[in-house]
Amino acid sequence: MNFYFEAAKVLDKLDAKRGSIKGVIASINEKDRKRTAALVIETLKYKPVLNEVISAVRLLKEERKISSNNLALVLVHDLLLANGIQAGDGPVKQAILRHKTRLHGEFTKIKIKRGAKSFAELAQSDDARAASIPRYIRVNTSCWTTEEAVHTFKSRGFELSDPFASSKGFARDEHIPDLLAFNPQTQFSDDPLFKEGKIILQDKASCFPAYILSPPASDESAVIDATAAPGNKTSHLSALMENKGKLFAFERDKKRFSTLRMMLAKARCQNVQPQNADFLATSPADPQYASVTHILLDPSCSGSGIVNRLDHLLETVIPEAENEGDHERLNKLAAFQLTMIKHAMKFPAVDRIVYSTCSIHAVENEHVVRRALKSEEAANGRFKLAAPNDVLPTWRRRGLAEEMDDPADALSLVRCSPGEDATNGFFVSLFVRENAHASQSPKVESRKRGAEEHDNTARPVAKRRKKKKAAKTGSQ
Repeated sequence: MNFYFEAAKVLDKLDAKRGSIKGVIASINEKDRKRTAALVIETLKYKPVLNEVISAVRLLKEERKISSNNLALVLVHDLLLANGIQAGDGPVKQAILRHKTRLHGEFTKIKIKRGAKSFAELAQSDDARAASIPRYIRVNTSCWTTEEAVHTFKSRGFELSDPFASSKGFARDEHIPDLLAFNPQTQFSDDPLFKEGKIILQDKASCFPAYILSPPASDESAVIDATAAPGNKTSHLSALMENKGKLFAFERDKKRFSTLRMMLAKARCQNVQPQNADFLATSPADPQYASVTHILLDPSCSGSGIVNRLDHLLETVIPEAENEGDHERLNKLAAFQLTMIKHAMKFPAVDRIVYSTCSIHAVENEHVVRRALKSEEAANGRFKLAAPNDVLPTWRRRGLAEEMDDPADALSLVRCSPGEDATNGFFVSLFVRENAHASQSPKVESRKRGAEEHDNTARPVAKRRKKKKAAKTGSQ
């Protein structure tokens, strides 16, 4: 029964908006994670229907042993849609079984009422925008090269082409040199390459922060990842640094910290020093951080840009803030995000700070940047936005000019639009200290040049699809 209590706790956290589905599940003990994730995701798919069934039966009112609605959801899900409740007899299980006949009856009534041919048709449909996002994998260059990875996939029958053209098509990304795009239906979670840490399952937009930060690859380099778990961006930073120097990875939550350490070990990150601590509680005057020049900030946000990680199943994730409670929540998040930036600006040697979110809301993006630029910390540290040419210059979608004090500043900001850019929704900004010495390594610069030299297999996926569609329309 502990398994069901754990799944109910995950749903409690999601209801409290304490992270995305993926983020919350990542905090679960690894040996139970896969099973718990499956139950949570399947329960969310049927949540509206299950709630209707539970309400009709008056389950929570008649059974005091069922301590919460989320516990009832996972138990009723398995009773109605799986192979029954997978737990030994006990008071909680018996409380559900006493209503078995009525629960099945109400479930069948809903099916008939909605004209569904099967119970599967009662599940919430997927976010349509997710279908336009390839399955991205980042080659972990701490283990092998991208060329070796491409050769390996070709030997498996994959071919360099449009990922949407066939199930075996894949392409090299034009913006992130070590990123490969596959057909959305391609699965890698059980692939030996993933289990060995040679490939990282990471959305394209999520790769932008580390790449834009461009940490130097030298023995003297010192970098901070302020909110590191589960570790995808941290491992990306480590790879860009060629496992040289020091990379301080902060995570204050103990369970997420455990997940971070496992991820870093799997990805063979040898230059990372995990810190089970709160970045905001860390003194910029601490001698061990005196030489930190680069800081990556990817703090908690609304997650409103995520469309391909099942978060469309959460009723609380909406495209725009529509009521007072949502506005209050976004403002609290924005205040926290601003505090993170201002704290990072206090580190004495830092000259590059990336601030990113997976949000589409201006209040968490342009507004936070705008306030950061006017802060005392920015003035004292002489921080400004980096020039557009230093912030992924080949990416066309920039910040919202109308949301900035100086509209020209929007050109220094990067935005990703879900459903339009073949990525999740994302936002990235780069603060630089005026008159600071350039800190990018020749290796990073060569990576950037290499990104511009890919052949036509690395053209933007979204652009290729639009051209195909236009050609088809023109021929009609």
